[in-house]
Amino acid sequence: MATHAPQARGARLGRATGANGTGSTVSGVVLLLPGASRWATGPVRPLVRALARAGGPEGLVAHTVHPAAPRAQAGGDGRTAAARWAADEVLRRYGDVPVCLAGYGAGGRAALAAAGHPAVNSVLALAPCLPESERDGSPEPVKQLSGRRVLIVHGTNDARSDPELSFLLATRAKKANRSTCRFEVHSDGHGLRDHQAEVVALSVDFVLGTMVTGRYSRPLTDALAAPPPLGLRMPLASGFGRSLR
Repeated sequence: MATHAPQARGARLGRATGANGTGSTVSGVVLLLPGASRWATGPVRPLVRALARAGGPEGLVAHTVHPAAPRAQAGGDGRTAAARWAADEVLRRYGDVPVCLAGYGAGGRAALAAAGHPAVNSVLALAPCLPESERDGSPEPVKQLSGRRVLIVHGTNDARSDPELSFLLATRAKKANRSTCRFEVHSDGHGLRDHQAEVVALSVDFVLGTMVTGRYSRPLTDALAAPPPLGLRMPLASGFGRSLR
């Protein structure tokens, strides 16, 4: 097991939702990494509720990771450090259980960056805010994604975080890790509000499949298996999730 990282200054875990009881009853933990603003949470809150309903009976626990004051944690390094510390804290509280890092916006970038923690088995990045350097020759690292299941979801009309940057990262990540896929939410913006129900349903399907059941819906199975660019530009169908489970 890796050496524990020191606590990121001011970082803390929110209360547990989902499975209750001792560490022995917990089968896995999802760490939710919100965006840069506490007022702009995107689909994180409904995702927490949906995971508690669907995964709680299976032993799944979700915690929101609260970094330090927003100004102090505005940079990607601070949020990444908080994510790594939170994964260490999961091991301390629950023992050797798998961890999914699920982030939105700036939290999505942190989830991708912190994926190298040995407890992490999967990453969910919703509308990740990636730097322009992804396009200009100094891209984000992807080696840490090797051996993880990775799902990126991005609205095609995102004016705050260019969806083409997440496509470029996904293209490189797919070369290092075949278990990478990306869905496009056509006409949706950064908050993924217009198709929030579908985004949440897809996210829950991914998390449960990775952490609990080992099974995915047909669209996710196809996206993970498809070569690029097909598996990295999968459209998220309107109404996705209505017939699942």
